[in-house]
Amino acid sequence: MKLLTATLLLLCATAAAQADPFPDGNAAAGKKLFDQYNCNRCHNAKMGGDGNRIFTRINRIVNNPQQLVARLHVCGGAAKLDMTHKHEQDLGAYLNQNFYHFK
Repeated sequence: MKLLTATLLLLCATAAAQADPFPDGNAAAGKKLFDQYNCNRCHNAKMGGDGNRIFTRINRIVNNPQQLVARLHVCGGAAKLDMTHKHEQDLGAYLNQNFYHFK
């Protein structure tokens, strides 16, 4: 019985560790928002013309889903966007699917 309980706890912990960090997000909707908000306008200037490099640079400041959401707030504020929780989830899902690959 103890072995069964321990096995179930381990399986639950593994499933939680591999859970989608943006469960309410839709990557396709996030891509549309990324384009609509013209996010790479600022990134292009910072990265010498290829704004997507900002996501894969060695010294990037976003290293987990929580930091990504915090960064979305910073970028949204700088661009004077009124981002909803749904927008954050969609953008997070898009960026995670295409650049970050957080578990």
